[in-house]
Parts: sequence; C-alpha cells; structure tokens
Amino acid sequence: MDSRRVARRTVLAGAALAAVAGCSVPQPPRTTRSADPAPGRPIATGRRALLMQFAAHPDDDLYFMNPDSQRLLDAGVPLVSVYVTAGEHIGKNGLPGMPQAKPDKAAYSSARHQGLRQAYAEALGLDRFTAWDRRSLALVGGRHAELDVLEHAGRRVELIFLNLPMHTPRRYMAVPALWEDRALELRTQFSTGSPVTRADTYDHEQLVEVLAGLLAAYRPTVVHTLDPDPDIQTGDIASANRNSEQPGYSDHGDHTAVACFTWAALLRWVADATANGGPVPAFTTTGFRGYYNRHWPKNLPPQVLKEKAAHLVPYGGDPAWHCGNPGGCGDYGQGGGRPLTNRKGWVRATHHRWPGARPALAEEPGGRLATYGVLGLRAVRWRETAPHSRVWGEPEDLGGGPLVPALGSAVLGDGRLLLFGVRFAALEGRGGANRRELVLLEQRSAGGSFLAWRGLGNPERDDDRGRRIGSPVAVAAPDGRVHLFVRNAAKGVSTRVRAADGGWGPWRDLPAQEEVQDGLTALVDTRGRVHLLAAGRTGVRHWVDGRPTAPLPLAGDPVAAVPAAGPDGVQVFYRAPAEGRLRATPGAAPAFDGYGDLVAAPGPGPDPVLLGRDLHGRIQLRRARTLFVRTRGTVPAGDPALYGAGTVVGLGADARPWAWRPR
Repeated sequence: MDSRRVARRTVLAGAALAAVAGCSVPQPPRTTRSADPAPGRPIATGRRALLMQFAAHPDDDLYFMNPDSQRLLDAGVPLVSVYVTAGEHIGKNGLPGMPQAKPDKAAYSSARHQGLRQAYAEALGLDRFTAWDRRSLALVGGRHAELDVLEHAGRRVELIFLNLPMHTPRRYMAVPALWEDRALELRTQFSTGSPVTRADTYDHEQLVEVLAGLLAAYRPTVVHTLDPDPDIQTGDIASANRNSEQPGYSDHGDHTAVACFTWAALLRWVADATANGGPVPAFTTTGFRGYYNRHWPKNLPPQVLKEKAAHLVPYGGDPAWHCGNPGGCGDYGQGGGRPLTNRKGWVRATHHRWPGARPALAEEPGGRLATYGVLGLRAVRWRETAPHSRVWGEPEDLGGGPLVPALGSAVLGDGRLLLFGVRFAALEGRGGANRRELVLLEQRSAGGSFLAWRGLGNPERDDDRGRRIGSPVAVAAPDGRVHLFVRNAAKGVSTRVRAADGGWGPWRDLPAQEEVQDGLTALVDTRGRVHLLAAGRTGVRHWVDGRPTAPLPLAGDPVAAVPAAGPDGVQVFYRAPAEGRLRATPGAAPAFDGYGDLVAAPGPGPDPVLLGRDLHGRIQLRRARTLFVRTRGTVPAGDPALYGAGTVVGLGADARPWAWRPR
C-alpha cells in the first residue's frame, strides 16, 4: 500500500455513523457554505493534473462525457470517477429473447460495475477481464464506498461507487427527493460481490459532505459534472416516461440531482479550503448535457462516434461472457451495436452545458497579453512575464464566484475590459433558493485593476426559468455600445445593451425565429453592424442589429464567423450534423476536418485563421493556407482561444494556461 492511499484513507475517514434509516425530525435548511466572492485570495499552484468526474449512474460518463474524458486519459491524466447511485433500477438485466429472470437489484448493480471495469480496462489498453484492485474506502462520517483501481503503462483509473438507491420504498426517485427533502434519509443498495458489505445512510447534508470530502482528498484539477439546469421540455408525461426524462425537463431526474449535489460540494470544498485564509483550489469545470442529446441535431462525425460507441461495447458486455463476476458481465441492454441503434441517440452527440468556456484574451499597455478564465469557481487573470514571452505568471484572483466555467468579454474603445459571467447566486436544495444571475466585472483602466462585481440580473423573472440561461456572449460596437447576449429559458436569445455612457438598458428578447442551441457567436462587420448567430433546429439563425435575416444551413455545433465583403457582411464556418468536413457560407471552406467548437479570425492575408480540434481531438490551426496540428506540450482541457492571427491560448489539465504559436 503506497503512502498516497494511506493519506487518502486518513483524510476520508470520519466519526462513526450514528443516524438510522428512515425519516428524522426536519431541521431548518442550512445555507450552503460558499467562499467569499471578494477578490485577492491566494490560489493553489503546482498541482499534478487529475480528472475527477461525477456521474449519477454507471455509463453516464461513457454516454455524455466522452470523448472529452477519453482524450485526457489517453494523454496520461489520471482519472477518478464517482458514481452516486448503484444503478440498480428494477433489477432486470437481459436482452429480448432471454428467459425472464427474477429481478435482482444487487446483481444488476454488480453487473453494471463490472461493465465499467471492462470498459476502462480496454481504455487503458488491457484485456477487458483484467482483475482490478477492489477494496472498501472509508468516507467522511464513517461511511464506506467501493474503490476499484487499475494502473497500466503509467496511466491510472479509480472507480468509486457510493451505491445510493435509485428509488425509495414508495417508488419515488431517491436522489432527486434527497435534494429537495430535508427530512429524507436513504440507505445504500448492496452490490453482489462488493467488498462493501454493510449499508450506510445518507441525508442531504451528509451526501454534500461526502462529495466535498472526496474533492478535498483527491484535489482534482479538472472536474466533469452533469447538467444541473437542463432545458425546459414541453410534452406529456407519457412521452417523458417513455424517454426516461423527468416531466418538464430534457434530462433524467438523477442526472439533475447529482449535478446539483456535485456543484454544492464544489462550493463547499472551496469554502472550506479558504475559510482560514487557505488558497483557492485550482481546478476547472466542464458540465455535460444529458438527454438533451435526443432533442437536437447530432454533432459527432462517424470516426469520433465509432470511437465513442466502442467504449460502450465492453460496458454492455454479453450474457455469454465469462468475466468471473457473480452478478453478471455488463449492462446487457447497452452492449454490441445497441447504443447506435437506440432511437434516443444519446451516444451520437456530446454537448457542453456552458459552451464557449475558453480563455478571454486582452493585450495590455506595453504589449503583455493577459489571459482570463474561471479557476476554483472564481475569475482569475494570468499575465505574460514579458511581452510576447508566452510565459505566464501566477494567477491573480478576481473573485466573483461561484461562477460557471464560461466568461464573456468585450474590450471598450479605451482598451478597458468587461468580463461577463453567470453566478450561482443560490444553490440550496431542501426547498431553498436555486438562482442564477448575470454578473459584470469592469476594468478601471486598460490593463489595470477592476471595479467591484456588479449584478446584471437575469432575463427570466422566475428562478426556475432563470436557471436555464446559457453562456454570456458580448461584443463592443464602434458607436461605444456593448451588446450582451444570452440564451434564455424559451431557447431564444435575450439581450441587454450598455450605452456609451456606461448605463444599461433593460433585458429584451430578440425576435424569435425558432429555438436555438447555446453557444452564440457575436461579431461586428466592416459597416459597424452587430451580427449574432446561433445553431437552430432547422438552420443557423442570424440576426443583424437585432433583426432576423434568412437562416443559414443546419449545423450540429456552434458556428464561427468573420467580417466579409458583400451584402451579408460575414462569412460563416460550420459543420453539418454528424459530419467532420468544414463548410462555409458564402464561398468554399478550406480543408479543416474535425469536430466541436470552431473559432475564426481575420487572417494576415485574404484567408481567415481557423482554430478547432481535428478528428483525433488534437488542437489544429489553419493560417495562410497552412494547417498546423499541436502534438506536444501541456495537455489541453477544454477549448482554446485565438489571439490575433495565430496565437493560441488554452487552459491545461494542470489548471494552468499554455500558449502555442506555430511558425
């Protein structure tokens, strides 16, 4: 046993469990502990990269977080995956045509856990039936979880199973009820063959504390979560049940509840770490959409889809396999080619909850470049140590948290920077408030300090609808006005305009054409007109100075655009659904196959500069008709940003910025 394992057990072990299963006397809901948003705190540095992902069910990571997780694992980043529920459902594991077996929840949970071990063994380049080191892990409060560990060729995967039930004895969905009910306690579900042989109980506060304890013990630099605020989805209850969605929203109730618990734990971790003047934990976050994928055009090209779906084959397993696990050899309904033929199409797309979570860049007086991002749920700034050095100093805490990972930005005519974020204004659960608000950080002088954070409200008046807003996007117009855009709960676009004198107008909705996805693109053309583009259900929607124009062809992902001559004023670059080839309108697009978000900027010559990922997930840049692919350096986490005509800046899996300027 190595010293790191001993340290983790020591940190995670707590007092003996005193509660009993059932309902206790309700206590008043406690306010979620959150770090003071005031700036100026020290930030932890020097951490080794580590990815920690939190899922509701075994397979949520494979369906919704890949290929992002696999790219980091392939690059050598250790992975720790936490599964909150046992995934036992009704205890039936089989295929059409198999003899009906008596439901066995413990066996079905065990089979799904074995499927994960098979999938991650293959992901590490090992035989799917490779034996794992399986043990009981002590948690905060005397609870225990199963910990499975596998290492190969310098890469490491750890799987942690908390095994909360999916349903209460009254058939309520258990974890969503635990999020809302301050009187409920849940007893964990047994899993056949597990080294954990006793049941524990959890109430709302205890689950937050356990998740926060895991974060404090592992100290990840990258955190993957599910979607805490899924889209409102109209339709009848029968349709929602048929598609495994909670009534009224485009996701499974367990996904939403576990995401909320995870974000509450992130707030708790940061608050506890900084309570006595300690440094802010340095980590980035990425939220992933869940059953949202069913409702929109699919965005993974065949090569990427084939790779993603291949990870579900060993997870699904087969009844004929002999894996040595007494509960079974996978989640049989998800094996073979079934994920690809499933009418819900979950595997065919990967969507981020807050797209556009790339660094914001600004050149300061004297020529130094500044990079802005969200670290430890707070806004931070890194500066170059010298102009054009592309070497970054230590992060400067700008406060403002807890923030979602995407920042919008705009540079005023005098060089001052405006940063826009979405803040978790409240995340209580247990009947408490759950609110989001748009916030602004305004620079006092170009390259200088900032004013205090300012709230810009929310285009939605209702808290529940206000949770559905998207990533902020802003652009400064030549007349001195700043246009702020955000996707709203109706899946349209809301805007608020700052006048040249600094005063803000009211929120208003742009004329609706049809529902759009998040990931807005805003720019100003050579005539000073403000363009906004958003991928919709039947085409890319386009507004000019707030007025809708003719839609452009259908895209599966957010689009990129540059100012251009001609009546349209812009040239738009996009990929059609389930296609890797780049397209453009008007005109022809250069060869730039890949997937995911795109960035475009005017080039040094007649052709624009393009930034994105290739089909292998590597960062690629096309400039002056030459294609460059980044094959070495810091492992990137998330999408990079483009400065000027060829400097690429991103955040690494070690929570530090990196720069790349191919020559």
